[in-house]
Amino acid sequence: MRILALESSAVAASCAAYIDGRLRARSWQDAGLTHSRTLMPMVRDMLRNSGLDIRGFDVVAVSHGPGSFTGVRIGVATALGIAEGTGARAVGVSTLEAMARLLTEGGVLADAVTLAAMDARRGEVYAAAFLGEERLTSDTAVPAPLFCVRAAEFAKKTGKPIICVGDGAEICYNYLKEMGEDCRLAPPHLLRQDAAGVAFAAAALMESGEDVPPLRPVYLRLSQAERERLEREEAAANTGNT
Repeated sequence: MRILALESSAVAASCAAYIDGRLRARSWQDAGLTHSRTLMPMVRDMLRNSGLDIRGFDVVAVSHGPGSFTGVRIGVATALGIAEGTGARAVGVSTLEAMARLLTEGGVLADAVTLAAMDARRGEVYAAAFLGEERLTSDTAVPAPLFCVRAAEFAKKTGKPIICVGDGAEICYNYLKEMGEDCRLAPPHLLRQDAAGVAFAAAALMESGEDVPPLRPVYLRLSQAERERLEREEAAANTGNT
């Protein structure tokens, strides 16, 4: 299986080539530039420097969310465009599951309760919990303290430590330490979102034989523009009823 993986759901952007069960190439950067400017040049340069052809992949995988609304849209649109142009299959995987897979594939506390978290702003995190490769919760947008309580319950039931990963890891780690839980942060080189994790998650999905739905963004909650529109409509309706 030959997988070209993309990750643009947060501030950093990355791409990876996963061929016949191992990573052949990867590129990662956190330069503060928009993903619409960086993602395709990263893919082009990675493939060129590795002697790989973009038309030689069976699957184009991308983290389809949760995450930055703009970042997720750019990643999904890029994956669909590459798939359309090359005949590859476009596949989406959870950003949170991809982060957890990055740890288990790397052998970092594979037998721990992994709390994958992204900063969702407004006092919330996008989060999910895993035990090794087993999913314990669905992806959700929730106040960080509430999810930390859930993760601590899983840890107590299993007798396992907690490892926090993602750009919201520090938020959850601080709450868990205040609760007196046995927890730690993922190593710095595995802490942030990475296309390598997307490749691992996509490979597991394809090998599972499960139905793969059409690729689309997964946001978990409304965008700010949508929330403001609903608030305006509600205010207008209330004004009309007075």
